[in-house]
Amino acid sequence: MAVAPEILDTYEMTIGIECHVQLATATKLFSGADNDARDKDPNTAINPIDFGLPGMLPVLNREAVTLAVKAGRALNSKIATVSRFDRKHYFYPDLPKGYQISQMYQPIIIGGFVEATLEDGAPVKVRLHHAHIEEDAGKLTHHGTYSLVDLNRAGTPLIEIVSEPDIHSASAAKAYASELHRLMTYAGVTLGNLYHGNMRFDVNISVAKKGATELGTRAEVKNLNSFRSVERAAQYEFERQIELLEKGEKIVQETRGWDDAAGKTSSQRSKEDAQDYRYMPDPDIPPIVLTEEDISAIQSTVPNLPAYYRANWEQLGLDRSVVEALLATQSYAVLVDEVLQTSGPDTARRVAHWFVSAINPGEEAAIIASNFSPEAYIELSDMVGKNELSSTAAKEVFQELLTSEQTAREIAEAKNLLQVSDESAVLAIVDEVLEDPASAQSVADIKAGQEKAIGFLVGQVMKRSQGKANPAMAQQLIRQRLSE
Repeated sequence: MAVAPEILDTYEMTIGIECHVQLATATKLFSGADNDARDKDPNTAINPIDFGLPGMLPVLNREAVTLAVKAGRALNSKIATVSRFDRKHYFYPDLPKGYQISQMYQPIIIGGFVEATLEDGAPVKVRLHHAHIEEDAGKLTHHGTYSLVDLNRAGTPLIEIVSEPDIHSASAAKAYASELHRLMTYAGVTLGNLYHGNMRFDVNISVAKKGATELGTRAEVKNLNSFRSVERAAQYEFERQIELLEKGEKIVQETRGWDDAAGKTSSQRSKEDAQDYRYMPDPDIPPIVLTEEDISAIQSTVPNLPAYYRANWEQLGLDRSVVEALLATQSYAVLVDEVLQTSGPDTARRVAHWFVSAINPGEEAAIIASNFSPEAYIELSDMVGKNELSSTAAKEVFQELLTSEQTAREIAEAKNLLQVSDESAVLAIVDEVLEDPASAQSVADIKAGQEKAIGFLVGQVMKRSQGKANPAMAQQLIRQRLSE
């Protein structure tokens, strides 16, 4: 697909995103079945209620309500003191009851907003319409001429977060999705595993000429499970719809799927309106009634959110990329903040950079967190500040410290990484190097004003000291000797 840039510039995309967040409960929304279907055989994490068998009545999971209230805190939303469940009628083979239990008319989470940041630092604020609790359907797998049904996910508790159409670029859609993921994982609402579908994004996108007073016809791209896919699918749809409009064709309101390998969307079915689902109040589930005291008590347990860390770390003078890299893993953010509270900004700044530069992607954050004590990293930072360790050696000690029971000094000594910072000891080595005939040319070059030549002499000092001499001290002493 190729639409000329000058044509693209005459259109504006408008995006609203619906995000399904799997709540981190032990059991399902209305049954006692296991809520963790990862790596389980099909149709084993189930219960007669999930099958929708006659006489099986749902019982609301209290923890799902608690997590929804926590989500409202992270989303800057109002929590309804009274919310109700409705039946959303439609037939899918993986929805045995023939209806989905959701919240159409009185959702638990009302309004709110998410503030995200683009890669260039520009802010994006996305208002939220509401978020509601609902159950998930099962899963179909297609095998040529037949399909198989797995009901392990049927009844999984979700909140569906519905944004206002405030997003106007593919990059903003990605930023919003990424920040929403952070908010939900930091608040403890979800495990946030995108691979296992803990968060899935439906991107509703329309295009219209810039300055138009009405939005275009929207298409919905379903079940995107990565931030990159959100961005790519939005950009593809933007260009696809413009191409159709430029040909004089109409956009069809429909649901579309995303092929990540091909980088394309494809039509799945026409998009239903609310009346097509024949919503009705669910007669089996009483309303959720919360007092303001209930809501405050639950929300007081929400941990620090990303905005707290961003504001608290301003004193560190960190580059935005370092801050965002730290925030990508909650345990790292917590650990750096503990160091800041314990030892101040200089030490926290060092530790922050170590976390970003020395930890490989995919490290097990829980293991790292369990081995963390601020004192160990403060000791390591102090050793660097006293020139006992080079920056390279400090990273090596840091890496070991993440999973070791030893202190920073014990690790450095075991690895023979401590620098020699005793001035008399380094001076003796400097004198040996300067007396060596091999150094004569470099000495002459330095005296002639060729500063770069000092690198050779420092290298010789490091070699004779087996890498233990403090290089900064060695350079200072060489200059001192040559000026005598």
